[in-house]
Amino acid sequence: MAIGPIQLLKQANPGQRRTLLAASLGWMLDAFDAMLYALVLTSVMRDLGMSKATSGLLYTLTLLASGIGGVFFGFLADRIGRKRALMLSILTYSICSFASGLSTTVLMLAVFRFILGLGMGGEWNTGATLVAETWPDELRAKAISVVQSSWAIGYALAALVAGIVLRYANWRMVFFVGILPAIVTLWIQSRVPESQMWLDHHRQATDSERVAQAQQKDDGGVPAHDVLAHDVQAEDSFSLIFRAPYRKSTIVLLLLNFFGMFGWWGLFTWIPPYLSLPVAQGGRGFGVMGTTALLIVLNLFGMFPGYASFGWVADHLGRRKSFMLYTFAAALLVPLYAMARSQAMLLVLGTIVAFFGTGFFSGSGIIGSEIFPTRVRARALGFTYNGARTLSSIAPYVIGRVGQAKGLSWAFYLCGAAFFLASLMATQLPETKGKRLE
Repeated sequence: MAIGPIQLLKQANPGQRRTLLAASLGWMLDAFDAMLYALVLTSVMRDLGMSKATSGLLYTLTLLASGIGGVFFGFLADRIGRKRALMLSILTYSICSFASGLSTTVLMLAVFRFILGLGMGGEWNTGATLVAETWPDELRAKAISVVQSSWAIGYALAALVAGIVLRYANWRMVFFVGILPAIVTLWIQSRVPESQMWLDHHRQATDSERVAQAQQKDDGGVPAHDVLAHDVQAEDSFSLIFRAPYRKSTIVLLLLNFFGMFGWWGLFTWIPPYLSLPVAQGGRGFGVMGTTALLIVLNLFGMFPGYASFGWVADHLGRRKSFMLYTFAAALLVPLYAMARSQAMLLVLGTIVAFFGTGFFSGSGIIGSEIFPTRVRARALGFTYNGARTLSSIAPYVIGRVGQAKGLSWAFYLCGAAFFLASLMATQLPETKGKRLE
């Protein structure tokens, strides 16, 4: 029977609802802090004297750091728990967002945005893993889609805040607002439960280690202990995701995320300045509030339903076909958006592009959590998602550089091509619909 978001929450227990809320808030506020840079980019470029290429390079550094942070926090989450790693990632990006407002040089801003990227990358896989391990199999895809959809709310909220603050103050004050997400960690600490699946696995690993240590003490270090310790270490090794039967899925999911993220970050990093820059500079010449209004509509009526719908579509069509549908539709629509000139067409096409071009991201956490076992799930998601963010970190710089030479409209065609390559990668994914977590 098909269920909606309200029924989804009613079927969950209080602990599951709190983990869903924690992951959703973390991802929403991640988007809020991450996208503030794009929203004030026109002002920062003017005040710090940055070119489009340099501005894109700073976002490239943030995305590069997010890949590193994703892998690091993935290891951390597998070691100290999903909840603690989630809290630490939120604190990292919140504090560095505030610090960005103190920047007086491009170098200072680059350093703060790099460290922010570490926390930004760590939040996604820790939150997605926490939800995947606490929600039942039949509701997992829908729950993760709800988490992913919160990015659109964070982006829309950032657009609203930036629009209002820029009207009365400057870009520094916009960044100062970015400290507020840190408050959420207090609630997570006191109210959100740890993943029972992780606790059980951690307890088993600890017991195995104690047995091994006791046997070593009793037997004087006989080879039996060495074999046991080696087996435990090997079984928990990160290299597991590069061995059969996971190797192909790891590579395919990494490349799919890479091409999809290149298209997304290349497009949506530059849409705010694209809309607000003068026509003579390759933009569309909209004012601050006009740009804000367009971005809010694009997020709430494009990105949000795109993210949220993927779980329902994936439960109906399957994971692989849903990936193919969303990424191929984005590949067709991005060139049309690049050719649009009127505000009405930019609004309509931008909303549809946002629906398909962002909705597929929900599938990464869904299929990734179903492919990989508990002992390496967080780090596997961190590698395939945030590793892809590291690779795609070149997108803002490339689009900015091409935009500077030939115009942003022309540069957006590269984003359409990236979405098409993502759809080709999707054809190689395994189908995991209905699979129980191990």
